[in-house]
Amino acid sequence: MDRILLKNASAVVTCDPADHVYYDCDILIEGPKILCIGKNLDAKKQDTPGNRSRAADTQIINARGKFVYPGLINTHHHFFQTFVRNLTAIDYPNLMVMDWIEKIYQIFQIIDSEVIYYSTLTAFADLIKHGCTCAFDHQYCYTKKTGKEPVDRQMEAAELLGIRYHAGRGANTLSMSGGSSIPDNMLETTEEFLVDCDRLIGKYHDPRPYSMRQIVMAPCQPLNCRPETFRETVRMARDKKVRMHTHLGEGENEGMLARYGKRTMDWCQELGFIGPDVWYAHDWEVLPEEYQVLAGTGTGISHCPAPAVLGGFPILNLKELDQAGVLVSLGCDGSATNDSSNLLDSLRMAYLMQAYHAKKRNGCVSAYDMLKIATVNGAKTLGRTDLGSLEPEKGADLFLVDTENLELTGALHDPKNLLARVGQTGSVWMTMINGKVVYKDGVLSGVDEKRLAAEGEAVCSRVIRFSSSAFPHFQ
Repeated sequence: MDRILLKNASAVVTCDPADHVYYDCDILIEGPKILCIGKNLDAKKQDTPGNRSRAADTQIINARGKFVYPGLINTHHHFFQTFVRNLTAIDYPNLMVMDWIEKIYQIFQIIDSEVIYYSTLTAFADLIKHGCTCAFDHQYCYTKKTGKEPVDRQMEAAELLGIRYHAGRGANTLSMSGGSSIPDNMLETTEEFLVDCDRLIGKYHDPRPYSMRQIVMAPCQPLNCRPETFRETVRMARDKKVRMHTHLGEGENEGMLARYGKRTMDWCQELGFIGPDVWYAHDWEVLPEEYQVLAGTGTGISHCPAPAVLGGFPILNLKELDQAGVLVSLGCDGSATNDSSNLLDSLRMAYLMQAYHAKKRNGCVSAYDMLKIATVNGAKTLGRTDLGSLEPEKGADLFLVDTENLELTGALHDPKNLLARVGQTGSVWMTMINGKVVYKDGVLSGVDEKRLAAEGEAVCSRVIRFSSSAFPHFQ
């Protein structure tokens, strides 16, 4: 197996159970995993019987002046929305979620397979350049033009850029006549959804350690799906041993009470859509009495700070949720409600919003706590015991920040809190995924970024801008 030796890193923030930070040390990586962390490592001396490797075969990367962190793990996104960013014609900050959904779906319904591919590349590039090494996407955009290809096209994009990808196969199965806000040409039947989930699980789902691709069954949201969609998802997912995800507590509870006479979490619990293999996106409507239900069942929440701030919605009390034992991870959310796929920016925003409420909430989580939410908790949420921290035998997913810059002078004494506290949200110096350098010194490995960007712009204009009144300049 190939080896890489990161030499003389100024600090390695491990996020391990003891919260170790190592200074002036090395990390030896073999294949997809971390072999060891320590001072003055010699690749040749680390060989074990039956696995001899010459020191000359080891790639040395000089990490002097760099801080090393575990790769960030994104637990909620909608990659296809990168092509409807920066769109004031549908102004999310001035709309309620259900009103926004009604308007934005008029654009979503014209998306095709090429949009899926290039918008996914766009999101992956942003994520990788900002330290994300493992990403989950909630792909629910199935139109007459995309057919059943969206996850397949996303897998192509993930392989091209080398990112670890968990694909959420979403679906909307309730028509407008039944009370949903989904255009008819974006609807699927529950059976269509299940058949395609079965296909995708068989083709892509790899549960082995260090796997690069997995499948999650993820009906879009309770208000826009039939109950049997959720019920049958639970049956199939637990039979196939894959995880489950949906939107929950995102402004729909009033509608759920009117339609079913119960809150969404109670509805999900009755259908079995709850448990250690389930996590919900957002849940800013969660009640304190529901904390114990989440904690007791092991159900997670993906906290997405950007859409909550932009929409003017409640900010989760992460300190209380942690004290209650609720697993919380971090997500970007779709670019139509974030305009970015920068998880470092989400990390910073999440911390600032906790600090904003600290006086009335009797304190808040630290910037380092937020980092562990974005790494350790992200791995737990996705069921990845092989990721989330920098330790021997863990996957070699990490990123490096260059500290030899004037703007960081005076802040380097605390590497653990640096990212969210100081606001280190720009592009990182290097990102490694599964033991391979996928981004370094401003360059994505193995691709012509300018060509891909030009192709993506052309697709966005042809399919979306020229076809939607939301882009008047192109009409």
